[in-house]
Amino acid sequence: MEEFHKVRRLPPYVFEQVNRLKASARSRGADIIDLGMGNPDLPTPKAIVDKLCEVVRDPRTHRYSSSRGIPGLRRAQAAYYQRRFGVKLNPDTQVVATLGSKEGFANMAQAITAPGDVILCPNPTYPIHAFGFIMSGGVIRSLQVEPDDGFIPALERGVRHSIPKPLALILNYPSNPTALVASLDFYKDVVAFAKKNDIIILSDLAYSEIYFDGNPPPSVLQVPGAIDVCVEFTSMSKTFSMPGWRMGFAVGNERLISALTRVKSYLDYGAFTPIQVAAAHALNGDGADIAEVRDIYHKRRDVMVDAFGRAGWNIPAPAASMFAWAPIPEPFKHLGSLEFSKLLIEHADVAVAPGVGFGEHGDDFVRVALVENEHRIRQAARNIKRFLSTSAKQPNNVVPLSAHR
Repeated sequence: MEEFHKVRRLPPYVFEQVNRLKASARSRGADIIDLGMGNPDLPTPKAIVDKLCEVVRDPRTHRYSSSRGIPGLRRAQAAYYQRRFGVKLNPDTQVVATLGSKEGFANMAQAITAPGDVILCPNPTYPIHAFGFIMSGGVIRSLQVEPDDGFIPALERGVRHSIPKPLALILNYPSNPTALVASLDFYKDVVAFAKKNDIIILSDLAYSEIYFDGNPPPSVLQVPGAIDVCVEFTSMSKTFSMPGWRMGFAVGNERLISALTRVKSYLDYGAFTPIQVAAAHALNGDGADIAEVRDIYHKRRDVMVDAFGRAGWNIPAPAASMFAWAPIPEPFKHLGSLEFSKLLIEHADVAVAPGVGFGEHGDDFVRVALVENEHRIRQAARNIKRFLSTSAKQPNNVVPLSAHR
């Protein structure tokens, strides 16, 4: 039977192949150290959980909630932006709560995209940045570029060679998967370009609070006048270790926020009210929980870079995010990221995310997530060291087992 139109537009889910191998290995009793999915292992801070438990006892909170977010939650997000970025937002017109940043991106795509609209999107990038628009009938023009001096020339080429003119540009810094960070000067240049060319900017700032070495990543909305063309998406998943709570935000341009709010009003009733109240409590906190989470990821990053380097796999230290963007070791680069990821599961009991899952320009890399404790990260490094030393002596023994199935 022929697949439905929107399903046909989606490529095979690369990560599913890795997930199947993980499940198969575990069924055989293997202890897989999973550094693949960016699924935080840290518990949600106790004060946030306690607030949820307190509010959930009130039966009035069990009714339908507000799709756009309860007023107290929107005010808390606006206050956070004022404290953290010096950006003033109207919580009634420039803030909407989302079911995580992923849902926010997908529904913004639904809200603003007409069939054939062109979206400029860095490659590699987090999949929803591209496929939210593809499922909405849009066309992706990939930009293989970093947030440096080559970015504006790449945008100029994208505009010059796109018919129709691009509708929107996706930004994601700190980046998932590359962990690259953008400067405020970079944002100033991009905002000026977007205004000149009448292009919407959609910025994913999910990793704003997971940064190292003392340099907090900026928001594009810090650029004067950016709110005329920008919406920014944030998430509480990583900042407060709340991934399963599904709580995020879109903030910025009033017209775009209104469009997203209207679409959402037809699709959902918002997150469970006790979750929204607990999220507001978290945002209104003193920042100690955020600092603790950041410190844990910082220590894990340092352990991973050191231990993997000693194992023979040199990985650049990420400046931010909970990921490292790791180049495939030279002897395996010809295999590509998917086959190399399979090798690590089958011969080292370590799972990573193949870079090709984030776009074809990511195929020389894998993404390593800092979602295991320091002991497990060191164990992964020992497993990898054995794998690398064995493969150097017996290269014929490291063909992916899946290749024979």
